[in-house]
Amino acid sequence: MSPTLGPIVVRTTQPADIPQIIELSKLVYPLSPPWTAAQLTSHLRMFPEGQLVAVEAGTDRVAGMAASPIILWNDYDVRQSWRDFTANGMFTNHDPERGRTLYGAEVMVQPSLQRRGIGTALYRARRDVVTRLKLLRVRAGARLRGYHRYADRMSAEDYVLAVLRGTLTDPTLSFQLKMGFHVLAVVPDYLPNDPESLGHVAVIEWINERVAKPEDYLGRDPRFQRDTLTG
Repeated sequence: MSPTLGPIVVRTTQPADIPQIIELSKLVYPLSPPWTAAQLTSHLRMFPEGQLVAVEAGTDRVAGMAASPIILWNDYDVRQSWRDFTANGMFTNHDPERGRTLYGAEVMVQPSLQRRGIGTALYRARRDVVTRLKLLRVRAGARLRGYHRYADRMSAEDYVLAVLRGTLTDPTLSFQLKMGFHVLAVVPDYLPNDPESLGHVAVIEWINERVAKPEDYLGRDPRFQRDTLTG
């Protein structure tokens, strides 16, 4: 990516983008296995509309990506792992006939290009997919990237509560809260080999208000609702 970033365009992922996405994942997750060509090809085969890249206009250099299948949430337990929700990263569990939940399996932005609105553009494009397909929601596991700094003094749930109150900032969850997500639960062992989160995520949700019914908002854990928290 050039030092002076040109205009960014978000579009659906194409097969030609796969080598760049693999290299991007090596930059973002240097201690974890990168996405494989087999996984990314499977994403495009299963659900091309749900796979997005942010590219520099004119060069098509990949600055970020988002990957998602549609799932039937009732097929899963909220405490299951990333591998369960993504069929080991292959998205072969994509279920557009029964599912109403877009599962946010991945969002990555090139580290040198963060804080330039690329992540925001990808999240908005993902919401556009949900709106266009008349899905109910986006759900995802928000990797608690800052938790390793506090794990010796607080539980993951207390860490999330502190982020919700604004007394702590997490590089991932704080951003997602600004994007309109709500926390549903805190789950261990979602990414068991992640050294930053120590495996922990906050399960988050964004509701498509155009199709949601009152009962779709029920069942949220009151502990994690920001309007019930005080400093």
